[in-house]
Amino acid sequence: MGNGSRDDIGERSETLPFPEQDLDENIPSTRYTISMAENGGTRRGRGHTLLTDLYNLNSVERVKVTRNSHGQPVGQEARLLAGYLGILARNANLLPINYESWHNMPDSNKNQALSNIKDRFALEVSDAYIKKALGKKWRDNKSILKKEYFKKTISLEEKLQNVPPGMLRYQWEDAVRFWNSKKGEDHERVGTSSRQKQKFTHTAGSKSFACVAQAEEAPSGQKVGRLQLFDITHRKKDGTPMSSEAAEIMEKLKDKKAEYEATASTDSSVNFEDIDNRIINEVLGPERYGRVRFQGSGVNPTQYFGSTSHQYMPSGSQSQAKVQRLKDQIVQIQASTDEQISQLRAEAVVREAEAAAREAE
Repeated sequence: MGNGSRDDIGERSETLPFPEQDLDENIPSTRYTISMAENGGTRRGRGHTLLTDLYNLNSVERVKVTRNSHGQPVGQEARLLAGYLGILARNANLLPINYESWHNMPDSNKNQALSNIKDRFALEVSDAYIKKALGKKWRDNKSILKKEYFKKTISLEEKLQNVPPGMLRYQWEDAVRFWNSKKGEDHERVGTSSRQKQKFTHTAGSKSFACVAQAEEAPSGQKVGRLQLFDITHRKKDGTPMSSEAAEIMEKLKDKKAEYEATASTDSSVNFEDIDNRIINEVLGPERYGRVRFQGSGVNPTQYFGSTSHQYMPSGSQSQAKVQRLKDQIVQIQASTDEQISQLRAEAVVREAEAAAREAE
């Protein structure tokens, strides 16, 4: 796959302008608070800001994005930030799609994108969080392009010519050739296997779990637990569970909660704050390595559970996760090796044919 570092980008007539009008339809037309980077304060003197207004902010104005106790962006400004990350992720000049993974994307590209974001936002969240969220948007964009333009039942040559609007041709050709290779197919199998383990999705839409929790907590000031957050984010607008699987899990969680509360009423040693965690662990199994259910991106078990994080992780989970990552790497290395061997063989055939032609002359 191409490395996205063509030196002649500036000479290409297909180089794109910054997509100022490429707006995220999921972002509401709610208006946002402006902060003054010059003195660190905030004001509402110029009114409110829409996603389209980000490009018109002057050199000292920033949209302030606050965070929760876990370092996740919250509030309406968080959705504005998410929409802007989506715009940058679709900018072919800034973040080329012809890299195999976000890890392969040069730091210079990531830092340029981060600098662009900080020109418009006053962030309380970490740079690491922003880069991780931007990587997720970038992968989502590649997945959409692949599904809509590469997965069509047409020939490889037609796929190479079927360049999506707003995409640089050489990047698209590099991506298509990679997806069509054995290594690309192996990558897809790993991703498909991972997605198949997901039992169901949530109904929060473009709102993050952190924003949903904050919105629920605001009126009462009461903290929203993980069980309550699961219930909120897995129901349809009419209040019914989103699926039969979700309904079954809700019932199990409810029954298990009743059992724990009955025990807690007579046993003072039971920690009420820990009940939700124990129930989720018993009904849904141990947490996945590096993740905490119903908390969204940026929250890991050690951060959330503290010194008791080992209670909610499967025995040997870290070792198992490392083994799985090594297996995936072996598959990718083998695929790359096979592809290189095939290429060398093809080149050898061409050289033999050229030598035979010269001898015939």
